[in-house]
Amino acid sequence: MTSTADQSPRPFVVGIIGGGQLARMMYGASIGLGVEVHLLAEGPDVSAAGVVHQVTVGDYTDPATVRALAATCDVITFDHEHVPGGLLRELEDLGVVVRPGPQALLHAQDKAVMRERLSALGLPCPAYRVVADVAALVAFGDEQGWPVIAKTSRGGYDGHGVWKLESAAEAAEPFADLGPGIQIVAEEFVDFARELSAIVARSPSGQAVAYPVSESVQRNGVCVETVTPAPGLDPDQAVAAELLALTVAHELEVVGLLAVELMQRRDGSVVVNELAMRPHNTGHWSLGGAHTSQFDNHLRAVLDLPLGDPAARAPWTVMANVLGGTVEDLPSALLHCFARDRRLQVQLYGKSVRPGRKVGHVTAYGDDLAETRTRARHAAAYLMGDPDA
Repeated sequence: MTSTADQSPRPFVVGIIGGGQLARMMYGASIGLGVEVHLLAEGPDVSAAGVVHQVTVGDYTDPATVRALAATCDVITFDHEHVPGGLLRELEDLGVVVRPGPQALLHAQDKAVMRERLSALGLPCPAYRVVADVAALVAFGDEQGWPVIAKTSRGGYDGHGVWKLESAAEAAEPFADLGPGIQIVAEEFVDFARELSAIVARSPSGQAVAYPVSESVQRNGVCVETVTPAPGLDPDQAVAAELLALTVAHELEVVGLLAVELMQRRDGSVVVNELAMRPHNTGHWSLGGAHTSQFDNHLRAVLDLPLGDPAARAPWTVMANVLGGTVEDLPSALLHCFARDRRLQVQLYGKSVRPGRKVGHVTAYGDDLAETRTRARHAAAYLMGDPDA
């Protein structure tokens, strides 16, 4: 930030690559911080493009487009992990500040690299192997016992690029349409009791904070609900999960938000499922539910500002995703939701409604878990078209 005698101080300028709902909510957090956002969006009608003032529509894999964005910004950050690492390294060579940097981001982009690094650090992971062909996958399954999980090393999300294989007869499926440079990672099938999410924020100066551990409920590979703090999680287990996420952030030199998705086995132990280095669906509860939201702390981190308090405002917070249903006029449907529950928090993403598409989320908080969950589920169901919820 610079100033002269005849010029007002210039605000920090953060470039966000990717125009989804995460960028939209980062923009909301930027307003109170006095931060200017320049957005590189995939199209003119994506979620964040509807609210951000400085928007470039372009291809995030095109070097000239990304360099032009970077030339206007103090720091570059992301709505997703799909920007090619080579392009980000070129930006750094030009002196552009990229947070998280490409060396860290690689571990969220490539599951094979992530598994190798976390295992080398002694962090809990499922048994795994990078398999070159069907025969190697079958050998892994025979050793571990079927079923096994197969994942593409890059590009999978929300259940895509993941297969549960019941037997060797299904082992060819993951190899059917592999793109260049994509590997298959075979993993043991973890018969987990539930999924947890440990989210931390880390700044370049090394300050870090941990949010309460959440339980996430998945349906068809999509997160539909989170409960914070995770019910029944022993305090020592909660601290261990937070420390695990802080360790990952430190060892990989993550700057910004890090979400560590965990699977909790039935004996209470956990293994790392995946990493995300950006605000995360399982942290949406913090927008209204925490003293400092994940979006606020992500921006603070990438700008190396002191991080805010991640503690929850209430004993229980439940976030329910709103997936596209039969209601197309979502703003009008808020009349019922807000009249019924004045404490309800709602975020609509400005997206057209399609069946199963994430179009918003609702957050309820309170002193009683059952009552709080009922409120959140009712509002989400109503917005999806169930008036009797």
